[in-house]
Amino acid sequence: MANVVLTDRAATPVNHTFTPQGSEGDSGGRYAKAAASSLGDYVFKINPRSTPGGRRKIDLQLSLPVLVTETINGVNSYAVARTSRASVTFDFPPDATLQERKDIVGMMYTALATATSQCDSVLTVGENVW
Repeated sequence: MANVVLTDRAATPVNHTFTPQGSEGDSGGRYAKAAASSLGDYVFKINPRSTPGGRRKIDLQLSLPVLVTETINGVNSYAVARTSRASVTFDFPPDATLQERKDIVGMMYTALATATSQCDSVLTVGENVW
């Protein structure tokens, strides 16, 4: 397993390096970007699997907790204030061609791009589809 680098959308984009942390399911991987406390680790998971009918499913999951420091009786400790999560599942029939798989991945990538304003405003600004 190799590191996975994911880039955010900050004003000055930052590359976040996720290091392998072990297996996820039968053939997947769990990756983490360490925080000040393991409670706040960013976690990325890839879980490919095959169904009994021969379909190939790949789940991608990302979890980004926000840590805060709480002081109780003069003792500082970390706590998770909130966590943002994302997941996407790709589901391919057994006879899908390489190009068909590439096309759907590319289209989803484009749907998540800033330039695709219809999707971006729903995802980031909190607007409804209209």
